[in-house]
Parts: sequence; C-alpha cells; structure tokens
Amino acid sequence: MDHVDIAVIGAGVVGLAVARELALRGREVVLIEAANAIGTGISSRNSEVVHAGLYYPAGSLKARLCVRGKALLYDYCAARGVAHSRCGKLVVATRAADLARLEELAAKGATNGVDDLRLLSRAEALALEPALRAAGALLSPSSGIVDSHGLMTALLGDAENAGATLALASPVTGGSRDGNGWRLRIADDFELGAQLVVNATGLFAGQVSQSLGVPAPPLRFARGHYFSLAGRAPFSRLIYPLPVDGGLGVHLTLDLGGQARFGPDVQWLDDSDPAALDYAVDAALAPAFEAEVRGYWPGLPPGALQPAYSGIRPKLSGPGEPAADFVIDTATPGLVQLLGIESPGLTASLALAEEVADRL
Repeated sequence: MDHVDIAVIGAGVVGLAVARELALRGREVVLIEAANAIGTGISSRNSEVVHAGLYYPAGSLKARLCVRGKALLYDYCAARGVAHSRCGKLVVATRAADLARLEELAAKGATNGVDDLRLLSRAEALALEPALRAAGALLSPSSGIVDSHGLMTALLGDAENAGATLALASPVTGGSRDGNGWRLRIADDFELGAQLVVNATGLFAGQVSQSLGVPAPPLRFARGHYFSLAGRAPFSRLIYPLPVDGGLGVHLTLDLGGQARFGPDVQWLDDSDPAALDYAVDAALAPAFEAEVRGYWPGLPPGALQPAYSGIRPKLSGPGEPAADFVIDTATPGLVQLLGIESPGLTASLALAEEVADRL
C-alpha cells in the first residue's frame, strides 16, 4: 500500500485550491478525483460570478471567506493570466416598497467588510443601465465574473508544479482509520494510506463521509436552471433581483464575451443519490423565466430565451429554513470535511484553501 501525507478527495475548484495551498506549504499531496477530468461537477455548472460578500450573516464563514477570497481571486487571476472582469453588479428593487431591503443588504455588506457598495436612486440606476426597470438599486463595483475552467487549470498547474499528484477516474469507495492515519479504498481495487484526508467532494461529500464511517449531516439538493439569450443584452453589468428563498433570484450574468444568461431558479429535489441527479433543462420553464426577467428588463424580446444548462447545489438547509453556513468539520482526527460548499464557494475557494491549511 502506498502512503502519502495528505489525500484531497475531489478535484473541483475547492479541492484544487486546497491541494495547491497544501503543496505550496511543502506537504506531500495526492488529489483524488472520481471523474475522468477536473471540475466536472458544481465547479462547471454555476454562474461564474465573483461575489462581493453582501448576502451573508456577519461573522459567518461565508461572509469572511467570500470577502477574503474575492481579493485573493482577483490578485491570482491577474498574476496567472486567468480571464476575468470586475464588471460590477446592480441589485435591483423594482418596487419602492423593497428599497428598505436594499438598505439592509448594504448594511450587511458593510458589516462584512465590503466597503465599496453604493445605494442608487432610480435615476442613478437608469443612468448606468438605461434598459433597467428599477425603483432603486445597490451598486457593487467589486462583483465580477471569472473563467472558472481557466482558474481550475491554473490551480492544477500550480499544485503539480509544487509536487502534488492528480489521480483521475479514482473514486473513493471506502476507508477506515489506520493507526494515526487513514486507509482509503479506491475503485474497490487499490488502497492508499494517508496521514490526513480532506473531503472536498461537493455533492458527494455526505456519501464519501459515510464511506469513511463518519456520520455527516444530510445534504439537500437544489437544482438551478439557466437560460441563454439569443442576441445581445443591453447591459454592461450583472443584474440581480432581491434574494429569494434558497437562492439569489433569477439574475442576469454575462460571460467574458458579453453574452447574457439568466438563472438560476430554485427547484428543491427529493433525490438523495448525487450520482443519479438529472441536469436536463425543460424548455417549458422559459415562460416563468421570461416573467422573472421582465420584472427588471421589460424589453426582453418574446421567445429570446433558450435552454442552456443546470447546476445542483448541496445545501445543509431546506426550503423555508435560514441559509446554512459553510461547514469545515475537523471533529474526526485526521479528517477535514467541507460540507455544504455552494455559493459563494467559487469566490471563496482560495480563502477556503487557506482556512483548511491553517487548521491542519
């Protein structure tokens, strides 16, 4: 049986960032991924937004790691040539009755250390985005977008240059404590000894935890669909409605080529097996999406939305419950479990990696 210092399970953006950080600190790292490529799960099925940190409760891991991660991410992308844009975002109140909610978001963001937020009147919002319908807006200049695949490629390159090893097509199917470390079973025909294990498997985190004989809180899955726009949108910034239960509302995001997409909605799933999840996008959802989008963009042309893709988020809270924080569980000796890592996990990935490395 081969032995390593640290086994990081899961090669999404968070697992890659953790492997990179640990390797840069001189640790011997093997990054184990069940799929045939890196970043095929949550990391490739999201909005690719760099969040500012204004949605999360003060003192939460989400708030702290989002704000820290945003700064690290922009610096990293600039240094490594990863495509990104600090394009800014408007959170929009379409009714005067909702302006107080914008003020609450601004106050929450300021408490979290987001120091560039600005409340806009209707006239100020329309001066920035004339096609918008708004009673007022909250401008977040430091929100942006990033090429998540380019980011993951850069993280992997850094990790490997620092000595980390990537093992693809290597599902962890079980494991147990072995003295002071762990004995991992991979694909049922190989065993790997590791002094420390990091579970960064996203949707599969609960399943992997159970396979290691460690109880974990149940994950709830919420699917979010995305629709793309046929043609160009008349916006230069991200446009967000006010948050909804389970998500941030059907928002307009831009890719690095300026093409617009809308989503995600929130569809709670009853499925408990992450391997059996359905990612299909039903074209019949288009009218509901159009209605949501016309709330802030009344000029959306009829029939302009096309089904694009969907993503599924692992949540530690269910419908109607307050959104749960990230969980970094170190209760089991030699094991770090990253649970409920959904949005803003992409933004927070480098900060999450620091946090994990500091706790080992």
